[in-house]
Amino acid sequence: MINTTSAKSKDQSKNNPIEQKLAEIGLTLPQAVTPVANYLPYTISGNQVIISGQLPIKDGKPEGIGKAGKEFTVEQAQAFARQCMLNVLAQLKAACGGDFGRVKRCLRLGIFVNSTESFIDQPKVANGASDLVVQLFGDAGKHVRAAVGVAQLPFGVAVEVEATFEIGA
Repeated sequence: MINTTSAKSKDQSKNNPIEQKLAEIGLTLPQAVTPVANYLPYTISGNQVIISGQLPIKDGKPEGIGKAGKEFTVEQAQAFARQCMLNVLAQLKAACGGDFGRVKRCLRLGIFVNSTESFIDQPKVANGASDLVVQLFGDAGKHVRAAVGVAQLPFGVAVEVEATFEIGA
């Protein structure tokens, strides 16, 4: 996977309230990664940014290989959902030319949880992503969502998160 970021977006991150909030809670925004297949990481239509599903990729490698309810507890899967959300935010930053100030609100999250047949806590896992976006954006981070259990995800990871945001000019 190839990490991409522009010098302009690196400079803007110094005074970025979202990245400052991340730093305050001990998290760092990763660089946006390029897709590993034939799709776009995000697309902009009108005033919406639709972000492709992001995996719990950290330092260029997938984390959380396995299923919630078998290899991972709810709390561990929540941490993977949070990492997915960080990758969503990296794509959002790229879509906004490095300027989180363009973000009006989070509209929707789709959270897919690779889980056992008997696992029923997908909504709790999804809170790992939902709680982070609300913590960073406040009321503008409140969103609708779907939290879905699936039989398998790419690379065998436990969680994938997709998102739609409203942006301004």
